[in-house]
Amino acid sequence: MAVLDDLSGFEFEDVMEDVFRNLGYENVRQAERTADEGRDIIMEEVVDGTRRGIVVECKHTDTVGRPVVQKLHSAIATFEFNGPKRGMVVTTGRFTGPAEEYAERLQQNDDPYPIELIDGEDLREIADEVGLDLYNGRIEILCDETLRPYDPATDVDAPVTEAFRDIENIEAADLPEPHSAVTFRPVVAVTADTNAVFETSVGVIHRINDRTRFVAHAERGQPQVVDEDVATLVTENLHATVDLDAEQFGEVFDDVEERRFGQTQTEYKDWAVERLQQHHTTTVTYTGDNNVTYNKTCEPNRSDISVQSIEPVYLPEVRQTTDIQEYTYPYEYYVAGPSRVTAEDGIHRCVHCDTSGDETYTYCPNCGAIACSSHIKTERLEGEPVCTGCAVTERFALKTNYFYDEENLEAFREEYADMPLHEKAMENKWLAGGSVVATVLLIVGLLVIGGII
Repeated sequence: MAVLDDLSGFEFEDVMEDVFRNLGYENVRQAERTADEGRDIIMEEVVDGTRRGIVVECKHTDTVGRPVVQKLHSAIATFEFNGPKRGMVVTTGRFTGPAEEYAERLQQNDDPYPIELIDGEDLREIADEVGLDLYNGRIEILCDETLRPYDPATDVDAPVTEAFRDIENIEAADLPEPHSAVTFRPVVAVTADTNAVFETSVGVIHRINDRTRFVAHAERGQPQVVDEDVATLVTENLHATVDLDAEQFGEVFDDVEERRFGQTQTEYKDWAVERLQQHHTTTVTYTGDNNVTYNKTCEPNRSDISVQSIEPVYLPEVRQTTDIQEYTYPYEYYVAGPSRVTAEDGIHRCVHCDTSGDETYTYCPNCGAIACSSHIKTERLEGEPVCTGCAVTERFALKTNYFYDEENLEAFREEYADMPLHEKAMENKWLAGGSVVATVLLIVGLLVIGGII
């Protein structure tokens, strides 16, 4: 317990706030430090359907005597809570005999405000339960739960198969099996309340009463808040987690990677509080008693922000790559069972111009390219799609035709040479269907090219 002994009283309260939150207590928050009236932490619990308020006194001393317990009993009585109440005294040291006797007598007499005593020995047991590192005073993250990395009702390749259904000229059944890799990325879902009132001589000029919930990537480095759709994926599926069993998932995916939480839960809490302080800081304009306009920056204090929960979980990020001839098509998404959010879609993207979105994309069987309408043509000999990247071209009847290869081009040359003039003219339907003058000019051009005139 040596390192906890090195903490200040306020730091010890911070640690205990995190401990109680991890033990499952609700609405855990610290009382105002300037006038705590004998109570350091306030929280709630639900027992047999009844909500009960709890007042906690944190004592960072070697011994705690009876007067501390008596003072807390009085503080509980004056604590405004609509329901039953009880108290706790937590210390890194030990309780004196009289202190223990007083608390025991409250229990035996069915006092309306019973008090539980937690000493240094009890803290060691609690530390093992919640992941409290007694050597640095931090709450470590203990998590082996993940959102489901695939929908067990379908094949793991189903998302890729579904994506390819939108591509013209290719059948999903003809696709090669994609390479599938899953990375279990640590995230934390944070819920926090901010309650602050800002007053001047003219009264209240600004209030904050807000509950915020957000999700952040929790790997090494600074936490990064995820996009709204990914946050929704996480929060809506926190109730449907499974054990992170790398060996089991290795039977489903080609590669499995599990990343670690980069910081402690305590550090994520501190980061969340700072973020919310910045988020809620605003400048308010008001008129004073002297009819002068003032500007005041309203920034909530740390004590105005109560972190209700920090829920760690692993978020599966699946990357599937499909190799088709000369090209590789990546498809990456975050997943929770049947729900997913696409992170990268390399299937609905033109390989030639990188266009993506709600375009029409067509598969080129000649080279394996997926191309947009600007880069896909009709192969003249086969009448099938071919992309501009691999096609061999030559002009016939003043129009460029596209071919799979030189062999197809040569075959069409021979076919073209045997065509009567009116059929050659039809190679350029725009001119052939145009004015008489255009048609005459086209035929004359063909005669010149053919060496007839």
